[in-house]
Amino acid sequence: MRRRTKINLNPKHVLIICVVLCISLIFISFRYSEKLTPVKSAVGAVITPMQKGINSIGSYISGKMDTLRSMNDLLDENAKLKEDVSGLSYQNKLLLQDKYELDGLRELFKLDQKYVDYPKVAARVINKVPNNWYNVFTIDKGSRDGLAVDMNVLAGNGLVGIIVEVHQNYSIVRSIIDDNSNVSGMFLKTSDTCIIQGDLQLLDEGKIKVEMIDKDAEVYDGYEVVTSHISPKFLQGILIGYVSDIQIDASNMTKTAYLTPVVDFERLEEVLIITELKESLIE
Repeated sequence: MRRRTKINLNPKHVLIICVVLCISLIFISFRYSEKLTPVKSAVGAVITPMQKGINSIGSYISGKMDTLRSMNDLLDENAKLKEDVSGLSYQNKLLLQDKYELDGLRELFKLDQKYVDYPKVAARVINKVPNNWYNVFTIDKGSRDGLAVDMNVLAGNGLVGIIVEVHQNYSIVRSIIDDNSNVSGMFLKTSDTCIIQGDLQLLDEGKIKVEMIDKDAEVYDGYEVVTSHISPKFLQGILIGYVSDIQIDASNMTKTAYLTPVVDFERLEEVLIITELKESLIE
């Protein structure tokens, strides 16, 4: 079996040969340029279309790469914009919340000025019974804040209810709309008395009951009803609401009516508690 002869070339020698060959070709190209013109044309005819194709492919790939980079940049910019929008939305919610709280405090201030003769403490509603109405609810102030049972509670434009339980750092309020609530009221214009009876079923119509109106009382729809001077627990002169649908009851002895409260019992957030008890004034 015949062995093949292994040829070992030194890289330096290969480099020298290539350099010499290139120089020779350059020299021949310049020295015999006219004679080599047909060769150049033939080679150009073959190479030029290849160059065009290669350039087209290169341009296409370059365009796609630019498009991809642009898409990546747009995606990054879009993600940043979404993050900025999310941050702005959160800040906007905080500003709106601050605005609503400020509006609520303004309303409490107006109410405080309306009953300026009574000392008061502001409190926030923190819980309520599981229904649509604030007929029984919890506030975040208690005995350590000077609150006591039977203190009157205000909100909106008038009477909300009365404190029925007091603990160290919270209290329970029963509002005038609760079925167990009875408030001695009085028509502001005539001083005729009546009883405001809570009724949750009627409240879906935005009303509660008014009973025990004197048969001869000259009262009409739209008259204001306030807490009366004969109420054992409620301070006198606090606005409760406006009457409507006044009529003689079945016994033909008294009149009945409906009352639209001045307080929105679907939405209660802050309240004012009058820290003076009716019994202390009577004494």
